[in-house]
Amino acid sequence: MLQIRKATEEDLDVLHELMLGIAQYHNQEEYLLTTLEQMRQAGFGEQAQFGAFLAEWDGQPAGYLSYTWNYSIWRGDTFMNIDDVFVWEQYRGKKIGDALMQQAKDLCQERKVSTIRWEVEKDNAGAIKFYERLGAEVTVKGVCKWHLGEGAW
Repeated sequence: MLQIRKATEEDLDVLHELMLGIAQYHNQEEYLLTTLEQMRQAGFGEQAQFGAFLAEWDGQPAGYLSYTWNYSIWRGDTFMNIDDVFVWEQYRGKKIGDALMQQAKDLCQERKVSTIRWEVEKDNAGAIKFYERLGAEVTVKGVCKWHLGEGAW
């Protein structure tokens, strides 16, 4: 049976394990730099900078969705930015991703936020198909990163 719930500080180990799972899935383990203490401070203090939902199947961690809140100066409103949506392979096909995305949608509606944004690797055809099935518009836009202190200018 599926249960979706908001992640708590007590879930940090599980959340980090799921994050490592998606990093491994995309062969990007070297980019997962956050520590449990950084996550504790950023996600569970008075000024939480991120949130997450955990999916459990029969009491076992099955997946997660993490998000932050941002402001669009052009739109003049706040939007949710989804960082990750991930479901362990053995739990795929059980509509867990749908339930996680619905939870994000419900939270936005509760907060009167009208837009959710996220990125997807352009070669991740399965994820793109999933998002389009949910009704999302997949746009083509470059993503720029500037890691200050790494020889920039």
